[in-house]
Amino acid sequence: MNRFIVAEASKCIGCRTCEVACVLAHAGTEDVGTLDGRDFHPRLKVLKTLTVSAPVTCHHCEDAPCVNACPSHAISYRDATVQVDQSKCLGCKTCVVACPFGAMEVITKPAVRRFAGLVVADGVKAEAHKCDLCIDHAGGPACVTVCPTDALHVMDEARLAETRARRQLRSAVEASTAA
Repeated sequence: MNRFIVAEASKCIGCRTCEVACVLAHAGTEDVGTLDGRDFHPRLKVLKTLTVSAPVTCHHCEDAPCVNACPSHAISYRDATVQVDQSKCLGCKTCVVACPFGAMEVITKPAVRRFAGLVVADGVKAEAHKCDLCIDHAGGPACVTVCPTDALHVMDEARLAETRARRQLRSAVEASTAA
């Protein structure tokens, strides 16, 4: 089973601390002091309504529509997660259309192409952008560790089994009291 992040909307206060932690976790050490609005691209998005707020993030699906839809095979499975290889990404947005959760987006970054020491192209590179579960960070997902209300959790096979068992027990108790 692939791990993914679960958000408890009942605990989320919409503070967007998770978004900031995500951006900082993926910024290079030279970028941290210079981040501005143009560079603020969190890999999860806090959605707010009048009654509820919760972050939306990649579910790292077992049979991920984005993986199946990607024409350049830039999206693949790695260590029980769904990852994007930016060197293969075309920026075609097929993954955005395929994702049933709205967790994918395509962003642009400045790009310079060089050949033989000369600049041959100066423009932007489009990249598929999604939660990577902070796979390269020792502390795990930054959003989970900083959430002030403990509304975010990494769901793995053990935690899923525990949640399922708790809900089954609750249903059994409710059924026995209703009879």
